[in-house]
Amino acid sequence: MCGRARCTLRADDIPRATHRGGQPSRAIDLDRYRPCYNCAPGWNLPVVRREENSDGDDYVLHCMKWGLIPSFTKQNEKPDHYKMFNARSESIYEKASFRRLIPKCRCVVAVEGFYEWKKDGSKKQPYYIHFKDGRPLVFAALYDSWKSSEGEIIYTFTILTTSSSPALQWLHDRMPIILGDKESTDTWLGCSSSSKFDTVLKPYGEPDLVWYPVTPAMGKPSFDGPECIKGIQLKKEDKNKISKFFMRKEVKKEEEDAKGEEK
Repeated sequence: MCGRARCTLRADDIPRATHRGGQPSRAIDLDRYRPCYNCAPGWNLPVVRREENSDGDDYVLHCMKWGLIPSFTKQNEKPDHYKMFNARSESIYEKASFRRLIPKCRCVVAVEGFYEWKKDGSKKQPYYIHFKDGRPLVFAALYDSWKSSEGEIIYTFTILTTSSSPALQWLHDRMPIILGDKESTDTWLGCSSSSKFDTVLKPYGEPDLVWYPVTPAMGKPSFDGPECIKGIQLKKEDKNKISKFFMRKEVKKEEEDAKGEEK
């Protein structure tokens, strides 16, 4: 799952962050973008997509709202950006809202990091997840356009998710699809064969993805600024619970190894 992110990049840094060369063929609605440490569904973010009807490397830098509104949504319906801010990559070929977008409406979103909450009973502790070297994360996404009752055409997108990598399973069972290099980004944006998408629609398991706990105050979308990513000290009991989780995994692995040797 990915429902909050930090995007304080300059709009003109997005192409380089997504491994695009040269200038975009078009830049659309970038005046709507406002850098934010606590982006939530409904926020305007710059995305990179292929230029329509282009067989080359032409791309568009397009500011869209996070939270997909399918084009078949009724014009008088109030858009709910929280309904489809994520799409499970395992089922995008099954659901009409996403399946029809795969051929020509793929895009990528660059952010500096995202937030996830560790549930402990009624308590939730947010963590900030980012690359160790500070480079932006690039998410695989799908976009669509919808015409409102006022006649305005609104572009929206959803971030694809997958099962969490082994390193992040203690925190949440889902994570966004992270395109870790130029090759995977090119495959998602430019490949015409959907069979190749399986090579990039998978958990990111490299050790350069790191995390730390941050203030629970950033649970409110109105809370913004550098305080969102400032690390905090967890209480000793919270630390022990996390340590015990990893200890249980080690003990279980040792037991399985021992059984294997007995055989």
